[in-house]
Amino acid sequence: MAHIIVVGNEKGGAGKSTVSMHIATALARLGHSVSALDLDLRQKTFGRYVENRKSFIKRSGLSLPSPEYHDLPEIDKSTLKPGENIYDHRLSAAVATLDPDNDFILIDCPGSHTRLSQVAHSLADTLVTPLNDSFIDFDLLAHTDETGEKILGPSVYSEMVWSARQLRAQAGLKPIDWVVLRNRLGAQRMVNKEKMEHALDNLAKRIGFRIAPGFHERVIFRELFPRGLTLLDLKDIGVKQLNISNVAARQELRDMMKSLNLPGVTVDF
Repeated sequence: MAHIIVVGNEKGGAGKSTVSMHIATALARLGHSVSALDLDLRQKTFGRYVENRKSFIKRSGLSLPSPEYHDLPEIDKSTLKPGENIYDHRLSAAVATLDPDNDFILIDCPGSHTRLSQVAHSLADTLVTPLNDSFIDFDLLAHTDETGEKILGPSVYSEMVWSARQLRAQAGLKPIDWVVLRNRLGAQRMVNKEKMEHALDNLAKRIGFRIAPGFHERVIFRELFPRGLTLLDLKDIGVKQLNISNVAARQELRDMMKSLNLPGVTVDF
């Protein structure tokens, strides 16, 4: 069976699509078969990222390891039973089709609460939640007092993950490995960053997630998207000497992939 990776966060701007593309492409480069779905049916940022990659490969004539992107299949509404949700069936049909032929299925969720996102979370073997390093985004996980230190209670997103875990337990499936990425970090060591680190450590113990390193805020990521490229493609497209920022970003990707601890994956790039 394919290992399902869900990248989810109900707030936009956390870098989900960048994280999704780098995870999926890194796995493909490591020799794994990877299929990808984008559940943001309106914006499809991740889907456009993959299409940009296909266009670049066609123009350049290069062969770059890539995930296979798929749209959700259409379902005949007349086949649905009373009370059944068409989106449930579209997602389950996609996963059922891709499962036998892939090592990994990566699902990128929208930055809002949708029925598709809710179902996807219940399918996750690994849930990756990129989080901007600020208490505005920390509110996605839990509510705090005015100091940012005392946790008052879980957020609606954390409660959704809890519900997904309960559904998996009832179905006899293994627990979700929930990984929160500290993403889009600033370069400077600031008081806010230290408070975030302390708050995340406390919350991780309470609601059950692991903390992993994500990416720092870098211009390179905005430059890669239009061509559908990732950090691992730079040498293949003729960049012979990586600058210090690019070298550091590759190390961040390496650290992130190791932290995910995905089954059968040896990170050797």
